[in-house]
Amino acid sequence: MELYNRTQIQDVVTLDHAALDAVETGFRALGQGEVVQPPILSMAIEESNGEVDVKTAHIRGNDRFAIKVSPGFFDNPFIGLPSLNGLMIVFSAKTGLVEAVLFDEGYLTDIRTALAGAIAAKHLARSDSRRAAVLGAGVQAELQVAALRLVRDIDTVDVWARDTDRAEAYAARMRERFDDLTVNVHGDIESACREADVIITTTPSKSPLLNASHLPTGVHVTAMGSDSPDKRELDESVMTRADVFVADTRAQSETNGELKAWAGRTPPFEVRELGQVIASGQSPRTTRDQITVCDLTGTGVQDTAIAGFALTRLM
Repeated sequence: MELYNRTQIQDVVTLDHAALDAVETGFRALGQGEVVQPPILSMAIEESNGEVDVKTAHIRGNDRFAIKVSPGFFDNPFIGLPSLNGLMIVFSAKTGLVEAVLFDEGYLTDIRTALAGAIAAKHLARSDSRRAAVLGAGVQAELQVAALRLVRDIDTVDVWARDTDRAEAYAARMRERFDDLTVNVHGDIESACREADVIITTTPSKSPLLNASHLPTGVHVTAMGSDSPDKRELDESVMTRADVFVADTRAQSETNGELKAWAGRTPPFEVRELGQVIASGQSPRTTRDQITVCDLTGTGVQDTAIAGFALTRLM
């Protein structure tokens, strides 16, 4: 059994096309029915304002599978500790023996989450997309744009966040990271989204932020902030306005994602799954003017895919 820390993992796993291909291959296998993926195990630790999520999946034919343990203790910043942490345990799919423990501290989750956004845009956004609107100013607000640039030639980012100082700091970081990127800070969501080709929502909001009036013609929306029962970023009108709605998995979207809006009801639109879209080899976007939406809640197959990819580069 091998042990690897975050620094070792960061040295070999970045936002690149090889990592994107690995995660996309996992989604494709999911769409083809070649993945065993149990529901998320989630446990609240209320007295410490914490929770722990466990995700896993096995891709049939793969030599390895991963189990990810992801704690979130949201008072930690008050005592100088990160709120998110975690590790991935990689097992042999032939013997069940532990092959490696990846003490990534949540790094691989950040990477696979950003890559999922890029994969959604690859299959749903217009090929000539150049301008992205980002709601939020945290880690995923940065990584989603970085990953998006693997599949679309994004040259302008419009950012909105509740905290204007954080939005300004985000803009400064992005300009420093990408010297060819124009970054504009906006005081409201409407102006941030007005000229967007792609809108990315990256917030922990518990009430909808984006509504149909914010959507320009032909835009693609990637919503990745709603990953638990108490979070929502999209108003129902966004989904009913869309011509195409895709979820990473319908079941998770109904419990943790944006389909919670139709709890106990049947949505008045077709729900597709990202893996099935990829496996079909054909984008459901058929015209420039269509509006597409993808709801990403985070899946175990992404964790197995990125953990396996990391281990091939580490060993």
